[in-house]
Amino acid sequence: MKASLYLATATAALVSFSAFAADKTVTIASWGGSYQEAQSKALFEPAAEATGVVVKQETYGGMSDVRLQVQTGAVTLDIVASGSGSASRAAAEGLLEELDYDLIDVSTFYPTLKMKHCVGGDVFSTVYAWNTETFGDAGPQSWADFWDVEKFPGKRAYRGKVSGALEPALMADGVAPEDVYKVLGSEEGIERAIDKIRELKPHIDVFWTSGAQHAQLMKDGEVDMSSGWNGRFDNAAKDGAKVQYSFNQALLDYDCFAIPKGAPNKDTAMAFLAEISKAEYQANLPKYITYGPTNKAAYDLGTIDETVAKALPSHPDNAALQLPVDIEWYAKWETIASEMYQEMLTE
Repeated sequence: MKASLYLATATAALVSFSAFAADKTVTIASWGGSYQEAQSKALFEPAAEATGVVVKQETYGGMSDVRLQVQTGAVTLDIVASGSGSASRAAAEGLLEELDYDLIDVSTFYPTLKMKHCVGGDVFSTVYAWNTETFGDAGPQSWADFWDVEKFPGKRAYRGKVSGALEPALMADGVAPEDVYKVLGSEEGIERAIDKIRELKPHIDVFWTSGAQHAQLMKDGEVDMSSGWNGRFDNAAKDGAKVQYSFNQALLDYDCFAIPKGAPNKDTAMAFLAEISKAEYQANLPKYITYGPTNKAAYDLGTIDETVAKALPSHPDNAALQLPVDIEWYAKWETIASEMYQEMLTE
């Protein structure tokens, strides 16, 4: 009886969604490269097939694009991929729709990987990576090593936006990970981090602005070290790049999905986010890029290879080595810090 009831309920839900999704379209914007390809294969394409929603994909430049669309009243995007800090700031500016968590089931999510206006899509780490042709296996094992140009001579690449740029600089300057955001809680602390980056600037050949860019720099051997996102480096290694990285002192962060304020297909977008937040889709992601699922039930399905699971940023052994990104700091300080950082870059 219970099985029949469950089947009837599931069938009704599927029919309901299929009826809802008939002739429905969502336009999703992400950052391109191997990251968006992984999202597409793991999340967007299977969910589109299951629901009948037509998915159109674009690449975009981040929340600045959303801001422009919302301010001009010409919103064309329904769902955008975002860094957690950027989403927090965008929500504070009123650029995003509040999500319906009665519809989007996050009961099995890690509790910190969602917010009112953005639902977690993957867990990743900002790491330091090195060229194994230059350093072999004996690359840097801390941000202080990344800054040490005598012990580790060579060209660097570093983040060209403030997100994920200041925390490593303070750790390189001797600040304990647990104190990083305390120090960054003032303009003086932000300036201290920027001064540390200014110190390394003569050795930074490229200030990268996208994951595809920093992965390509390492793949082409244009730099000997780079900060960047672990999954991008793993995919570059699969493509032949001579690259390794460490999780020690990495920044543990997450990307999320948001709906721009005034999205033309808001209801369809909300339902589509509910679909791709399910464990079965989340468990697909590590097949294509080594980012961890935000839905912890994905680990219980038995579909993630054990070796792969141990290499994911959210694996307990790796997470213990890292500094979790403080979203509240970004909501409060990102705009000021970004202005200060851009001034340093243009000096």
